[in-house]
Amino acid sequence: MQRLLFICSRNRLRSPTAEQQFAGRPGIETDSAGLAPDADTPLDAEQVRWADVIFVMERAHRNKLAQRFGPQLKGKKLVCLDIADNYTFMQPELVALLEKKMAPHLR
Repeated sequence: MQRLLFICSRNRLRSPTAEQQFAGRPGIETDSAGLAPDADTPLDAEQVRWADVIFVMERAHRNKLAQRFGPQLKGKKLVCLDIADNYTFMQPELVALLEKKMAPHLR
């Protein structure tokens, strides 16, 4: 089972879309969280430990993640998808972009 964690700022649009889009696929478990203090689901160390691969939406998220959870990231695969905060939840263009950018990372 491959455990994928998706991270954006507030866990309202991009990361929950990714979580939902890839949930239920064979051999995959998904979760999502945000790095902002007002995130719907703020990221915690348990989620970082749980994940096999962590996907961030922007480079700035990678930096914040490393600052806050550096020790827990050892041995984790971290991927930046480079998806700007320009989409709504489950917007078809966002779903298509996620599918394209995630294809090389799915078993």
